Amino acid sequence: MQTNTSPQLPRKSELVPINGKNIYYEVYGKGKPLFLLHGYTQSSVSWQSYINDYEKEYEVYLVDLTGHGKSDPFQEDLHIRSVAEDLQALINYLKLEQIKAIGFSFGGDVLYQLALINPTIIERMITIGAIGTWTILDFPEYLETFTFENRNNFPWLKTSHNGEEHIRAIMEQFKNYIVKLSDQELQSIQPEVLIMIGDDDEGMNLNDIVRTRQNLPNSDLWILPNVSHGAHEGENKEEFIKKSKRFLNKS
Repeated sequence: MQTNTSPQLPRKSELVPINGKNIYYEVYGKGKPLFLLHGYTQSSVSWQSYINDYEKEYEVYLVDLTGHGKSDPFQEDLHIRSVAEDLQALINYLKLEQIKAIGFSFGGDVLYQLALINPTIIERMITIGAIGTWTILDFPEYLETFTFENRNNFPWLKTSHNGEEHIRAIMEQFKNYIVKLSDQELQSIQPEVLIMIGDDDEGMNLNDIVRTRQNLPNSDLWILPNVSHGAHEGENKEEFIKKSKRFLNKS
């Protein structure tokens, strides 16, 4: 465990044995716990530029989800529910009774599974480019593009993960990215959810978005025009921060 109080450095960071593997997390700021979860092939590094926006109001947790970042490489086939079970075990280790959370893509899909595993653990959550249902089988071109052989085309890989074998495992597991929420499962999700989607997100199916919105009992849908998958990034970041804080801070 490491502890420090320097600006932009975590107040605490730790590699924790969870369900037979090591999971890495960092903590910033003070307040109610807010988890920021990254997309597939990314790591907690992708949320670094958002720390200043949240750390004065929240105890911000950046987690390297199973198989990513400083966490151990994948040791078994990717299963989104298993990743959520690892996250739940980490939350138990941290002795947190309830969290708020923002999940991008893969991180959002993990949050939906976490809400099913433990219906009361999430008070309020924002999912970006994620609706809890997605299959790589609908996007064979992604499998052709996101390969270990093409790793140099994705510069964030080297800065996010511990070596090429770690990256290889992530790329090889992409073929197992299949997750599906039934109408009944959606209807059972208790946290209030803000679904954030870019209308140019090629990976999102409109019918699935509508089905998710109709079946989630307590949800809002925010569709951003002329925006692709990373709807919270770039020129949209300032608006995202403002709206996310209003949503997360609701009484």
